[in-house]
Amino acid sequence: MGCGRTHVRANAAGLPIGFVITPGEAHDVKAYGALMDEAAPEPKMLLADRGYDADAIRADVEERGGTPVIPTKRNRKVQVVIDGAIYALRNRIERAIGRLKNARRVATRYDKTTTSYLGFVHLTAVRLWLRHFVNTA
Repeated sequence: MGCGRTHVRANAAGLPIGFVITPGEAHDVKAYGALMDEAAPEPKMLLADRGYDADAIRADVEERGGTPVIPTKRNRKVQVVIDGAIYALRNRIERAIGRLKNARRVATRYDKTTTSYLGFVHLTAVRLWLRHFVNTA
């Protein structure tokens, strides 16, 4: 299997804390379970795009003690209202992905296997975490 889509779980500071690689054509909902199984603290709030809008995901986040902040799909009969100011914080996740893609090897996906690609994604994330700690010390 080649390298498909990278799904990132980030903390409140926008630093990556979990990754899941799925085939390129896989829907976002399929990555949710694996992302939440990553060894990381339970989310107090889940900021996600419309691709993660599913009743099962909303229920799971609430069972974990969090609040789902996911805009509803346009074809949903019951539209859930979200706080736009909180949803705007999802920008931190997008910036985390952008910083990961500053590593050319991550952006271009040269690796032939998912394992080697995911390994380099982890190395890039470590570099981001180190930069965060060095600048705050």
